[in-house]
Amino acid sequence: MILLVHLLFGAAVGSAVNNIPLAIILAFLSHYFLDLFPHIEYGIENIEKKQWHKILPDVLKIFLDFCLGILLIWIFSDPSTCSGWGIIYICAFMAILPDGFTVLNHLVPNKILEIHNKIHHQIIHFLKGKKISKFWRIVNQVIVVAISIIILRI
Repeated sequence: MILLVHLLFGAAVGSAVNNIPLAIILAFLSHYFLDLFPHIEYGIENIEKKQWHKILPDVLKIFLDFCLGILLIWIFSDPSTCSGWGIIYICAFMAILPDGFTVLNHLVPNKILEIHNKIHHQIIHFLKGKKISKFWRIVNQVIVVAISIIILRI
């Protein structure tokens, strides 16, 4: 899934769960849960191949996606209904951390990050290679965004 979806859902978890340590753990695990469903994502091939001269469009997409996610959290969340914006944004960050581990593995590979990458991409993303239309992959993400916004507004 794109970062925006993970950020919003992680923030929704942070706003809905009153136990801060539990909210942080659930937000982190939400990343893997959401990645079980068919979805689209942008490529990081240039990062994976370390083609630094072609990296700017990839970084720009990721940056804009991240900023839009943060903006939507700010617009739709109500810090008075939970532990405040701090926990909402911590949970949003925790929800994208697994993708950060993936990028980090491409930049500075090590055994632990490689194990995480295998679990994340071979087990969790088991539907990635299946023939599921882009329409349904996008619909899944739209549903998650809508649910996240509803939870954030409650």
